[in-house]
Amino acid sequence: MNVLVVGGAGYIGSHMVRLLARKGHTPVILDNLTTGFAPAVTTGKLYIGEMENTSLVETILKEHRIDAVMHFAACALVGESVSDPAKYYRNNVVATIALLESMRRQGVQKLVFSSTCATYGIPQTVPISEREPQQPVNPYGFTKLVVEHALADYTAAYGFSYAALRYFNASGASPEGDIGEDHDPESHLIPLVLQVALGQRPHITIFGDDWPTPDKTCVRDYIHVDDLGAAHLAALERLQPGVEIKVNLGTGRGYSVREVIDVCREVTGHPIPEVVGPRRPGDPPELVADAREAARVLGWTPQYKTLRPIVETAWNWHRHHPRGYAK
Repeated sequence: MNVLVVGGAGYIGSHMVRLLARKGHTPVILDNLTTGFAPAVTTGKLYIGEMENTSLVETILKEHRIDAVMHFAACALVGESVSDPAKYYRNNVVATIALLESMRRQGVQKLVFSSTCATYGIPQTVPISEREPQQPVNPYGFTKLVVEHALADYTAAYGFSYAALRYFNASGASPEGDIGEDHDPESHLIPLVLQVALGQRPHITIFGDDWPTPDKTCVRDYIHVDDLGAAHLAALERLQPGVEIKVNLGTGRGYSVREVIDVCREVTGHPIPEVVGPRRPGDPPELVADAREAARVLGWTPQYKTLRPIVETAWNWHRHHPRGYAK
């Protein structure tokens, strides 16, 4: 298939582009390079632009005879979504609707969408299944949920098919070590801890040590970026007119903040000082996926089943690229 990867120069999108090419598909990339990096695109044609630029998008769809779209181009910082919700509604909702309309005009009806476990808000039950009520507690999660509803409506009205893949904590890097995670500001725990190991930060802050978890720190489900890509590919191959796929992507195993720090110490051989700070408002104590539905619907199970090999790929990237794509 010819696949337009929107946000294909970003962290997850760049890994997806590589996987598509390796599996015989032809990726075409659209990215505004606000948070993505041209050097992260290792194959395929890169267009620099906005997904709400309907003229550009429709030209790409037509000239490359695009069969399906993968959508990774979202603003994704929870705190920023609270302080600047307009940015999130503009990019995550308005621009996405513009993309859908471009697709509709050009007869492209398959979309694989990066959704998030943030659509569930504070879960009532852990592990979190797809039956969990979707009650987001911040604009980021709400904008993703709005798009999920829009996709369902486009499918019912216009014959679209879509997959909404609800990620847990994307992590790790390509085993080759040439593409990986590079955010500014960085908000993900594993790269923050590894920056301490590299001497780029004096310590890692644990946000609260009084949570109702075994070691009193928050617990999260870490899923390798290449496993996310494999799930996207499996979803793409199952899309037919009218098909709706809504599944969680995680390993089904959670690790506490302290466990993550300890694994990073083992992998790097560095002491990694830690300090305890106050809780962050809105942080759930535990987010772990029930990923059985993804196995049933997609025939997918993660290859990276434990944290250590995920951290090893991340460390391989960060220690060889301490300044990210700037080096």
